[in-house]
Amino acid sequence: MIYTTKIQKAIKFAVKTHQVYQSQVRKGKVTPYITHPLTLGLILSRAGADEDTIIAGILHDTIEDSVKEKKVTREMIVERFGENVAMLVASVTEFNKDLSWEVRKQAALEHIKTFSHESLLVKSADIMSNGFEVLDDHGRIGDAVFTNFKGGKEKTLRHYLHVIAAILENWPENPLASDLVYLAGQMEMIGIEFFMVKSP
Repeated sequence: MIYTTKIQKAIKFAVKTHQVYQSQVRKGKVTPYITHPLTLGLILSRAGADEDTIIAGILHDTIEDSVKEKKVTREMIVERFGENVAMLVASVTEFNKDLSWEVRKQAALEHIKTFSHESLLVKSADIMSNGFEVLDDHGRIGDAVFTNFKGGKEKTLRHYLHVIAAILENWPENPLASDLVYLAGQMEMIGIEFFMVKSP
């Protein structure tokens, strides 16, 4: 069975967390946030990921982004979806949102070095979903898209490129590698003034 009851249950859980309980939307837009975790599920399915990894992609932001009144915990995910799914979700979760953007992103970048191939797949799909959406928005509204990001244009683009490099260094045979390389190239193009080597 391809569309399993466990995947269906994960979609319902993510919809409740992101849409029903808080009507969460994408940065600077009215697009429902639930489109993002569902996109991860599609990417991971196309990449040949197993059921638990696809489910982890669908649930990847439920701990990090759930509201206080309906807080999702690692234990809840273990109970509903098993230890493996919970471990994968926890691996890509930023738990301390009180830290500065720079500290959180650097910690997340360092953490990639410890990832299993399954965690790398989830992280790759996350970067692709977010990154290609940034590129699409940039094509429509230009650099204004980066006003929605705490890191601004330069730091945001550099972070994407560093994450992609870390993923590929950790797992060169990643089935999403070619997509990540393409994404990095497109991001370098829109950030060329920051990345090009200038003559003295």
